[in-house]
Amino acid sequence: MTALAQAFRNQARACTTLGSPFMGQLCALLADRLAPGTPLTDRLFAWPGDIGANGHSVPLRLCGALHALRLLDRGGLPPVYPPHTTDDDALWQAISRAMRTEAAFIERWIDSPPQTNDVRRSAVLITLGHWLTARLPLPIVTSELGASGGLNLRWDRYALRARDQSFGPDTPALVLTPDWSGPLPPATPPEVRERRGVDLNPLDPGKAPDRLRLRAYLWPDQPHRLAQTEKAIAEAQDPVDKADAIDWLPARLAPRPGHLHLIYSTVAWQYLSTEAQARGTAIIQAAGARATDAAPLAWFGMESDGTAKGAALSLQLWPGDHRIALGRADFHGRWVQWADADPRALA
Repeated sequence: MTALAQAFRNQARACTTLGSPFMGQLCALLADRLAPGTPLTDRLFAWPGDIGANGHSVPLRLCGALHALRLLDRGGLPPVYPPHTTDDDALWQAISRAMRTEAAFIERWIDSPPQTNDVRRSAVLITLGHWLTARLPLPIVTSELGASGGLNLRWDRYALRARDQSFGPDTPALVLTPDWSGPLPPATPPEVRERRGVDLNPLDPGKAPDRLRLRAYLWPDQPHRLAQTEKAIAEAQDPVDKADAIDWLPARLAPRPGHLHLIYSTVAWQYLSTEAQARGTAIIQAAGARATDAAPLAWFGMESDGTAKGAALSLQLWPGDHRIALGRADFHGRWVQWADADPRALA
């Protein structure tokens, strides 16, 4: 089996596990039937470096391009894409034809890496905001690393519903309903005073091409994700700075007396190089060493740790260099397992 076929096979399993049988079917077909012989397929088979989910994500690039064509009603794909169902032969015939007739579009699309920006991850951020406010009743300044289209910058404008209880504003832009286990958030709503995000290639949801990219990386048989994303796009957005996240950090880390500064990432830090991670960690820890009770610093990650299902929820909090494991969550926010970590125990 070629490296590309293995990458598609791995992606097929991941998509099926994450509740997308159509993406599982599509990626399995591409694993079994995609072959070199055209400029596009030759490029895919010769792609350098790590082509899997923790690298260049070549399978998701191609699947995103095909979904974009379906959203644009191009390439003859709508009849074989959800909500329709079709057999392997009919689906393969349609996508192989689209890869020939729309090769130029696909080539341009796959130049850029996937940007999912799943707003369901904000369920974790809402919970974190309540937890931090219970520990440190201060207004919050946020800095998001890998903010993409900025949809998760406004997590405080969304509501979380868990066990028939709601957390968030009275008139939220959208309501998130993950499967919940563990203690509920404290009844201490956060106040976000300032928010900022950074991305190497930020997307502007107000622009049609960027809006298409945000929608295309949502999986075609999960319309609820698309509906939630549309609601988030409709909410007023904050621009995302275009920069290297680690180069951007130092200017953000001046002490903010009277505020808690929260640095966070959701399935983004893991894609930085080892060198960039080490440099970013040193910068944040140095800022943490300067933190005071009047200007505390929090660093949160919802990231893969390779040890169990979903992403680990980890927090560092200064002053004191507290390291708190806050549980785990599904990469797409379908479920949250919040840990029994009492914020008052750190006081």
